[in-house]
Order: sequence, then structure tokens, then C-alpha cells
Amino acid sequence: MNDTAEATGHPAPDEQDPAPEPVAVHGTVAPGYEPVRDAFARNFAQLGDRGAAVTVHRHGSPVVDLWAGTRDHDSTAPWERGTAQVVHSVTKGVSAAALLLLHQRGRLDLDAPVSTYWPEYAVKGKERTLVRHLLAHRAGVPALDRPLTPDEAAHPGIGAAAVAAQAPVWEPGTEHGYHAQTYSWLTGELVRRITGISLGRYVAEEIAGPLGLDLWIGLPPAQKDRVGRSGAVSAPERGGLRLRPRRNVQDAYGDPASLTRRAFDAIDPPVDENSPAYHAAELPGANGIATAYALSRFYASLIGAVEQGPRLFAPATLALARTVESEGADRVLVVPTRFGPGFMLHGAASPLLADGSFGHPGRGGSLGFADPESGVAFGYVTNGLQRTVTNDPRAQALVRAVRGVLQG
Repeated sequence: MNDTAEATGHPAPDEQDPAPEPVAVHGTVAPGYEPVRDAFARNFAQLGDRGAAVTVHRHGSPVVDLWAGTRDHDSTAPWERGTAQVVHSVTKGVSAAALLLLHQRGRLDLDAPVSTYWPEYAVKGKERTLVRHLLAHRAGVPALDRPLTPDEAAHPGIGAAAVAAQAPVWEPGTEHGYHAQTYSWLTGELVRRITGISLGRYVAEEIAGPLGLDLWIGLPPAQKDRVGRSGAVSAPERGGLRLRPRRNVQDAYGDPASLTRRAFDAIDPPVDENSPAYHAAELPGANGIATAYALSRFYASLIGAVEQGPRLFAPATLALARTVESEGADRVLVVPTRFGPGFMLHGAASPLLADGSFGHPGRGGSLGFADPESGVAFGYVTNGLQRTVTNDPRAQALVRAVRGVLQG
């Protein structure tokens, strides 16, 4: 591995805004992976990153481990090697792994009705909802008739009771749509019913602890100073034009009555994502906190052996994680999406490394995934949240660089 590296990038000409100062990129890259470091530096110079980190494992060992910028999106304190951030829906991939581990250990049947484990769920047309429907965003309950307040959403039982009482938007199993917020209460309650403990504690004991990961769903008080402040930042214009989503996507997000907005607004008013209360809460679909290194090592452990840690997925579970459960028009995201049982799969809406890759993006930019064929695992976290849900240009620039290195 190379020693600490200094890398700079140069922005495209912009007549209105001054060029940003070159960023110092810290960390290590293995020989041959220098293009990833270059792409990471360009993210700061050209794509608006404020503070971020990226780690890549190959066959269980780190080959890229870089960080740069500030630990907070709105301050000058430097990002350090152990800086962690809220990773939003990247958390869904961690939660999916917890449920698939329960399946691997014979404690969860994906083809059983959800009510086998959670009897109160079998009402208002949800009686035949299967566990696999819940995992693959086919349960039909992406929104609530009455949104929850932030305090209600964080309460261990209120969210579960609300989603159990909710009538489905479509017949479970017949269509799919991204359960942006309700995924937290669906998966969290299922794990609690099976194990008697919260999903966050299960992750701490069965995943993060054995692997030594700086990854939490429910931040312990002792770790509160590890977490940087995140916030919205504007994506830079390219060639004088700001990239915009398609009109139908804009309309869906702009209409308060649309299923898209209702799904994302299942917690209302919006939470303060930098508050200690939010960090301490357990929302297994949305508020995981992690370092880039932890995300990459987590995904490396799903596809093979890692240094000083267990392999989590047996071959059959790994195959299951990549089995397509949902594909095509997404009722919530309004673009075609592909899901396995919990993980998002490589596709146009969320490009990963290759056809066999699986993982999950997070709103605003973060991304974690694994690609078993190449042995690559990837983690990227950022504190500068852009208006992206599944396909962030900064994460994609890094993925392209990794792909280029592999293609040599």
C-alpha cells in the first residue's frame, strides 16, 4: 500500500463561482488502484463533495482506503480516518443481511406469512403477505395514512403498530414500490419478534461485533463524537446546465399527494438528522451510522473471508441475496428498479459494479455493495447530501474508476 497521498483535481471552468481549493486526499491505495484516488479527488474539485471517504476491499483485504475534506459539511474541522456519517438507506442492506442470517440459521422462513412471527400484521388484506414480500418491497405498505412524528417514529413499538394497522396500497406480492421509511418498522419488528431483541442490537452482536465494524443502528453514547454533521449541498452545474430528473420523477416528488411523497414523508415533520436523539434511535431502513471502511468490510464478509473476521453468508445465502424478487416499474421511485430479498441489485436506476453486484445506495450519496465475481466490496460515505436517491454522480465516478482498474 502507498503511504499517505496528496491528490488534487481541477474543476471545469465556471464563470460564476471561484475554483475550490485543491483537496488533500489522505489514506492508502494499493498499486494499480491510483485511478480511484484520482476520481475521489475530482469529486471534491468538480462534483461538490465537502467531506467523504471511500474504501474498497478485494478478496477480503483493503486495496483503497481514502478520506478527505471536512468532518462536517458546514465547518473546517478535518475529516479523520474514523469519521462516521449517517448513511441513510445504505442501512437497508445491513438490515437485509440480519434477516438473511436469521434465515440461514433456520429461524426465519422467507415463504412463511409475516403473521407467523407477527400475528397482529394479518389484517386489512395483509393476511397473505409473505416474509419475502416484505424484504423485496412488495408488501404494499410504503406509506401511512397518518405520518408519524419523529418522536413516534423512534419509539420501539409505535411504528410497528402503525404499519401493522395499515391497509396495503396494492395486493401484497403483486407489485413493488420502495418502502423508504416503513422498511424500518417492518424489518425491525420482524427481528424483534423472532429474537426478542432489537434489530440494532442484533446487528451489533452478530455482525458489527464479530467483524469489528464502526457501524451502528442506534449509536451508543460513547461514540457520539465520531459522527460528522451532514447537510444539503448543491450539485455543480455541468456545461452551464444543471442535471435534472425526468419530468415524471419531478412530478412524483413534487406532489404531496403522490405515493412517492407519502412514502418518503411517512415521518413528518422531517427529522433533524444531526441530533443526538436521531443518532440514538433505531430506524433500520434509514439511520445507520458507519465509516466507509466498515461498509466495505461488511460487504466483503458477505462474499468471502476477511482478515481477522468471519464470513457471514454461506454460499446458498449469497445466491439468495442476489435472486431477483422485484424488477420493473417501481410504484414509489417511478423508475425501473431491481431488488433481491432486501438488497438492491445492479440496474439502470442504481448501477453497481456489474450484473452480479448487490448492495444498497443511500439518499444523498452514500453507497455500499459487493460483487462476488470480482471479489470487490465497496463503501462510500459523504456529509454533503445532494438530491439523489439511488444514483449519485460522486459514488458512480468512484465505481467507474474501480471498474476501469479491474478491466485494466
